[in-house]
Amino acid sequence: MQLNIILAVFISFAVSAAVGPFLIPALRRLKFGQTEREELTSHHKKAGTPTMGGIMIILGILVASLVFARSYPGVVPVLILTLGFGIIGFIDDYLKVVKKSKDGLIAWQKLILEFLVTIGFILYTERFLNMDFSDAYIPFTGGAMMHFSVLTVPFVIVAVLGTVNAVNFTDGLDGLASSVTFVVAAFLTFLSLMEGAGIEPVTAAVCGALMGFLLFNAYPAKVFMGDTGSLALGGFVAASAFMMRIPWFILLFGLIYFVEILSVMIQVTYFKLTHGKRIFKMSPIHHHFELCGWSETKIVTVFTVITVLMCLISLIAFKPGF
Repeated sequence: MQLNIILAVFISFAVSAAVGPFLIPALRRLKFGQTEREELTSHHKKAGTPTMGGIMIILGILVASLVFARSYPGVVPVLILTLGFGIIGFIDDYLKVVKKSKDGLIAWQKLILEFLVTIGFILYTERFLNMDFSDAYIPFTGGAMMHFSVLTVPFVIVAVLGTVNAVNFTDGLDGLASSVTFVVAAFLTFLSLMEGAGIEPVTAAVCGALMGFLLFNAYPAKVFMGDTGSLALGGFVAASAFMMRIPWFILLFGLIYFVEILSVMIQVTYFKLTHGKRIFKMSPIHHHFELCGWSETKIVTVFTVITVLMCLISLIAFKPGF
């Protein structure tokens, strides 16, 4: 079993790393470049850096996971949510970068697509794995579970969409979403092994794919993941958590994700209520720290270390006697 995990890491790493030298020049030739916010003067030099690099991540995850999918049925629903949201992100990136649409997919279009993918995830697990998500472990209770009953489907939809969008907001600095999610994927791999959840090939594949991607995405980034990558990673985190019945734990090990999205919600709400005033210099909050003088590498390091600590706390919250 441990050998399968190691193989999944190496296969996904090899695919992601090997695709990079071919994909990045192709994206550059096609002028699939990133646009930067005017307020971030330090980011202006990044304008034109190829985006949609999430394709590298998705290919690495897909190839490695499919090798073990027959032996690990739980891998497929995680792939459904990962690839489904990745495709939505790809469409959004394509419209923004290629078709020069300012906002990409219209909000209601994206919401409908995300809703359909999430429903597909729910239906697949019910029909083919004979499982549902009506029960979820409660942190720090020693294994007590919350039963959602008729609220199960609405809860899954809200939790999945919230997680996906939170991960999406985390993608804004070189290597930030990649580094944070690598730690999360490593934690989920360990927990799946410990509990026999059967999704460790795909969680390990995410680790490998992100390592391969970081070769090109670490500061100074040669490629950005775009919504193609960030939405896929959000789908992965949400699906893995539900497959192990730990959606509430996302608030712990995914603390950085939710601090990011919460900072945006606070900023927008306060701006509207005060007719133009701001709490943060800029949101999401990683840009606030950047404008406070923190370097990109410092922010990425601090946020990654916080994620490591929160993953350790999540282990204690799941098994107090661990």
